[in-house]
Amino acid sequence: MSVPALPGSPDVAWQLFGHFLALSLMSIGGAITLVPDMHRRLVTDTPLMSDADFTSAIALAQAAPGPNVLFVALMGWYSAGFVGATTSMIGIMLPSTTLALFVSRWVASRRHWLSVRAFQAGMTPVTVGLLLATGWLLMPSPQGQLRAWLLAVAVALLVWRTRVRLIWLVATGAGLGALGWL
Repeated sequence: MSVPALPGSPDVAWQLFGHFLALSLMSIGGAITLVPDMHRRLVTDTPLMSDADFTSAIALAQAAPGPNVLFVALMGWYSAGFVGATTSMIGIMLPSTTLALFVSRWVASRRHWLSVRAFQAGMTPVTVGLLLATGWLLMPSPQGQLRAWLLAVAVALLVWRTRVRLIWLVATGAGLGALGWL
């Protein structure tokens, strides 16, 4: 068993690259579905980040315009600076992007196959489960959990039963968070 490298050392950048490279191929539904394993690795197993920095990296990247995967660069930055941010992004993007390119071309030519349609339908519950695990990990303190669940159910019902624009729901959630409701 190897000793974990110190935050900011060159070894950390290589560890981040290897970890995100492996995670990349499991990112069904996007990199956000991998947050529980990222938390385990970066906060629990090798304390390269604090829990507060981890949550802040996700919140900041989700609030910023641009790709959803930006939080990976922030995690690399917190762990090993610029080199960590760069290696983390290359690690998370290279395999999944290459695979997605080839698979999307293959699927497009075989869209009518029953096995292709079944596989696509079967991936929906996997993605939902991974997103629920991410939500569970990012859940606020025990005092705010009931309110967070109530808000999640209310938003799900609003999205399902109305045509309210999602930006208004995001803005409402941000306002409730700013007021300390969560």
